Amino acid sequence: MTFRSKASVSAVLAATALLATPLTVAAARDGSPGVRAEGRFLPPSPYFPPDAVTYDVTKVPVGAHITVVERTGARGTGIEIAVSGLLPNRVYGAHVHTKPCGRVPEDAGPHYQHVKDPHQPSTDPAYANAANEIWLDFISDARGRGVAESAHDWRFRRGEARSVVIHDHGTMTDPGEAGTAGARLACLTVPFV
Repeated sequence: MTFRSKASVSAVLAATALLATPLTVAAARDGSPGVRAEGRFLPPSPYFPPDAVTYDVTKVPVGAHITVVERTGARGTGIEIAVSGLLPNRVYGAHVHTKPCGRVPEDAGPHYQHVKDPHQPSTDPAYANAANEIWLDFISDARGRGVAESAHDWRFRRGEARSVVIHDHGTMTDPGEAGTAGARLACLTVPFV
């Protein structure tokens, strides 16, 4: 039987918190208002809910990294995502969601929509489309890295965009399945402007 001292347990918890805590800045590199959030994915925890959480450790391994950058200005909103440590040569879906990440995938709420579909969950292509939502689908390269960006001439409503969710496959566009991208694999809480 192995016993750990309080100091070693505290050190493990501190290291876990450091890995899970995203870095956030108030302005983008070009000086425009925006946010940068990043983290290393950890499994959900009732004690230390990580801001970067993986719900499927086989498709988004523990320790995989994500960075999300938001830039806002007179022309609207631009979102960039960069990931590493994922499975190689694979299509992933990714979207901005309305709530922060939680212990279960559904905690992140639905996709953020500029014009809200009155019927939820939204699968109507009139609302669930790349012009009305932030879609950040990407293909990981041979080393498990991927990038995507999305630009819109609108800005988020205050407090209504709170996370980026990585999904199991690319985003569908047909009626009845528009906006769907399979299971929610991982999530990063982002304090969008």
